[in-house]
Amino acid sequence: MSTRIVTVAEGGRLNRSVTIGPHHLTADEPEPMSDDAGPTPGELLLAALGSCTSMAVRAMADRHGWPLERVDVAVRFGEQGHIVKNVGLTGNLDPAQRDQLLAAAGRCPIHRLLTREAKIVTVPALLAEPDASPV
Repeated sequence: MSTRIVTVAEGGRLNRSVTIGPHHLTADEPEPMSDDAGPTPGELLLAALGSCTSMAVRAMADRHGWPLERVDVAVRFGEQGHIVKNVGLTGNLDPAQRDQLLAAAGRCPIHRLLTREAKIVTVPALLAEPDASPV
């Protein structure tokens, strides 16, 4: 997995500025809770899963020289908190190749992380307070 640090800074209302290395994006909540300036945190999670799945499938097809023309992944939250992932494969693939590519879709690192018990450690950060002493 990536070794780059992801930082999140507050913006207006629930708007958050996300920085990942040289990349910047915005997370937010829809109106009326906030301004809908970007995807929600849940949508970003789904995007990570969909992107990872697509990359894993493409890498396997390319590695084997299989005729995968296109891979499309649609991810959504289903009932009872389940995540539903639809994987579309376009190309002149035989049934065994399709089966292997769909199996690879379930082995991407984000899929594996989400389907096992992940431990998250919260560490308090001591932020420097501005000098409040009178001059």
